[in-house]
Amino acid sequence: MELIPKKSKIEKEWDDASEAWLDFVRTGKDYYRDELNNPAAFKLVGNVKGKSVLDLACGEGYNTRILAKKGAKVCGVDFSKRMIAHARKKENEERLGISYYVSEAFDLIQLRGGTFDLVTCFMAIQDIEDYVRTMGEVSRVLKKQGRFIFSIPHPCFEGFSIKDHRIQASERYFGIVEYPLDWNMERLSEPFKTTAFHRTLTDYFAALFDSNLMVTRLVEPQPTKKGLRKHPPMRQVLERPQSIIIESKRVI
Repeated sequence: MELIPKKSKIEKEWDDASEAWLDFVRTGKDYYRDELNNPAAFKLVGNVKGKSVLDLACGEGYNTRILAKKGAKVCGVDFSKRMIAHARKKENEERLGISYYVSEAFDLIQLRGGTFDLVTCFMAIQDIEDYVRTMGEVSRVLKKQGRFIFSIPHPCFEGFSIKDHRIQASERYFGIVEYPLDWNMERLSEPFKTTAFHRTLTDYFAALFDSNLMVTRLVEPQPTKKGLRKHPPMRQVLERPQSIIIESKRVI
């Protein structure tokens, strides 16, 4: 049996998951996005009217479209051809002026340097293996003083599996760990699997620093009142954060 290179394996996982993911995010089932992460992230993003924005690892374009509707000139990039196909189809229907590209996050060859006022990456850096080069590319395409805002599962509290053994970050925090992620919630139209990477805050902050991106703000989101009322499982986030959002600026 031919072995699939790791990069291609991860791309294939998301290509294969695209239909289930499309249903998940477009039918209100991704309530941790809608009632936890997005409200906090877009508050941090602030006013983007007239700004040039890159949505990195944009998937099928859910948040990309939100940015465009807020008045930004938006470009979306993802390595999954099927995800971008879904995003482009939606763009043909809505005509928000979004440009979409199929590209690795760590090799944004289609994009010129010093182009964007803001780069966003919503809950996706943890799925990108070469996060260090990705930070470098983000810095390259940002204007000076441009912002990079990204959200990730909170490294201090996430759970991951090693050889079928479930581990909490509180048990084994240090060290980078590649792990399989089983998406098997009942609200999915069909289950799927992807690959993610546990990294420490030091890992992320060091990569930002080496790319001339200085951390300026940090947020640990809390659920909305609506989310708590409609989705009782979200109450667990009141005790410990599910995610973290980091803002940085290109300083050189």
